[in-house]
Amino acid sequence: MGFQTAVNQYPAPAVEGDFASANPRANVLPSDGVMVAASGGVTVGRFAWVSGNTVSNAGSGAPSGFIHRDHQALNFNLLSDATMVIPQGYGVTVHNAGDFWGRTTTIATVGQKVFASNTTGQIATGAAGATIAGFTETKWTVASAAAANELIKFSNWV
Repeated sequence: MGFQTAVNQYPAPAVEGDFASANPRANVLPSDGVMVAASGGVTVGRFAWVSGNTVSNAGSGAPSGFIHRDHQALNFNLLSDATMVIPQGYGVTVHNAGDFWGRTTTIATVGQKVFASNTTGQIATGAAGATIAGFTETKWTVASAAAANELIKFSNWV
């Protein structure tokens, strides 16, 4: 995210990582103490993997959960662009249930499964049981249609 360079006619429906409803939500319990961002930080609005108490946007197998936007990404230089990265060593909450807004890298239709990139935590969508190179199927399902690189609602309550 950068400095504002345009004014849209209509407001955006959300920011990636926002809650998409007031439905119940749950988070991953830390094994000991608090979970913290791994080296290089953790990007909000993406899937993440937990190893011990360290959280990363990269991993193997199904992700542990999703990183909700809770204004925890920090920018230490007030004159630079905004960021969606939680710095290394800072506390992170990983949600393993709920309804969220996220940016899809593919065209999304309601009912598709949500897949997580094993290297960036980004979202792709596809049919249940499909194989998408570099992505792992999650327990979340698409709840709103969108074009590639647009925001979608997804849920694991449906």
